[in-house]
Amino acid sequence: GTKNSSSGCALHWATWQTLPSTRSGTPNGQPESSRHTSARANSDHPPPPPPPAVACATRSHPIQIRKPPFIAPYLLKHPLPHGTPEEATFLSSSLFLCGGVYLLVGGGGDMLGSRAVPHCPLALRAALPSTSGSPNLAAIGQRGRRLLSNVFLKPCSPSRAAAAGRRRSSGWKPRMASYSAAVRASSAPKLENADALIDSVETFIFDCDGVIWKGDSLIDGVPETLDMLRSRGKRLVFVTNNSTKSRKQYGKKFETLGLSVTEEEIFASSFAAAAYLKSIDFPKDKKVYVVGEDGILKELELAGFQYLGGPADGEKKIELKPGFLMEHDEDVGAVVVGFDRYFNYYKIQYATLCIRENPGCLFIATNRDAVTHLTDAQEWAGGGSMVGAIWGSTKQEPLVVGKPSTFMMDYLANKFGILKSQICMVGDRLDTDILFGQNGGCKTLLVLSGVTTLDVLQSPNNSIQPDFYTNQISDMLSLKAAAV
Repeated sequence: GTKNSSSGCALHWATWQTLPSTRSGTPNGQPESSRHTSARANSDHPPPPPPPAVACATRSHPIQIRKPPFIAPYLLKHPLPHGTPEEATFLSSSLFLCGGVYLLVGGGGDMLGSRAVPHCPLALRAALPSTSGSPNLAAIGQRGRRLLSNVFLKPCSPSRAAAAGRRRSSGWKPRMASYSAAVRASSAPKLENADALIDSVETFIFDCDGVIWKGDSLIDGVPETLDMLRSRGKRLVFVTNNSTKSRKQYGKKFETLGLSVTEEEIFASSFAAAAYLKSIDFPKDKKVYVVGEDGILKELELAGFQYLGGPADGEKKIELKPGFLMEHDEDVGAVVVGFDRYFNYYKIQYATLCIRENPGCLFIATNRDAVTHLTDAQEWAGGGSMVGAIWGSTKQEPLVVGKPSTFMMDYLANKFGILKSQICMVGDRLDTDILFGQNGGCKTLLVLSGVTTLDVLQSPNNSIQPDFYTNQISDMLSLKAAAV
């Protein structure tokens, strides 16, 4: 509600009783006593001050707040990552205060500025009582300031706020077109200055399917773009959730497509599964049952683990005769599930028996991707469908080692000695690639050459926003040339 020369905007603790009610009756199921209207603000006995973590307006200049209806239910289903349960609970409940007007939970602004909160563009960390009421705008950065500027309408006087309350109580509703425009305005900006992005990082991590290739077809301009980045001294790493190939097999695919990429620069989720087992000192006398293809088997073999299953079980069938009991190996200590074109009921039952009946048996998923690019003609059901079948029969959540899990990011950062803030993650999926980068504290660039479309990115239902988006990675060449 106030301006200052250094930041242009500041938030102060709300006098929440001055905010108008959004409609008559009890808002959002709250009891009548929890409603705080402008009329009550003028009573001789105002209500007690709000909790110190609620921030939205000053007494003299209340601010009307945009009310995106998808925020509250999303937060209730998906608590904030990296926050305490108390913070997540407080944030979810505080969104229902003030007659249905959604409040911004304020404080230092550190979670908004970081990429740890991709789920809710309105969320700031729930502050402790000792926290100042003004967010640190330097900490929240350009992205945070952009979100703040799009969350709030212009400051209004108490009389205008009261008039807005009368309009709401009489049935007036804002036009959805204005809300849609606000959502588009707060979505990720298109990449305009490739040089600035390239100069700001040391390493580019690329997804493969939908970014480098589609099926067996190379996407236009990829070789020239990779050559340009290497010429500028950038480290390139290629990370894929597709577990059907080993790193060595992916190296051959890069070579077939005319790309010079070493095995050390390739990290597939098949490798991640084996690397995870090594990281926890998985006993060598235990076995791994594989629901997946050759890529997982080869990486397990290179890591020195015993395994069974894989494509060999794709031909096996179960004859459900009276009294039939399916046997399983009691030495199986982990079940690894990845994309599997030979998936069948035998594998589902065998994996289920191992997980449910072998004490301490791990359930590891290479990824939970809904779709994948087997050909460039259409999308195909992804590894998440196989993982979902095993989850359905065991009711046990898998440990995911592929994107968006941070395991591969941590592994890469340790292996190459990279600061995560010096990495840019480039991908075509919001819920895996972009979330992978955000969870790791990296810059993120979404390309529209794969799964995600511009309409999906700018949809009100999408809460994951990259730092930038562009059509395909070769745009970095044209944008660089334009800048020159």
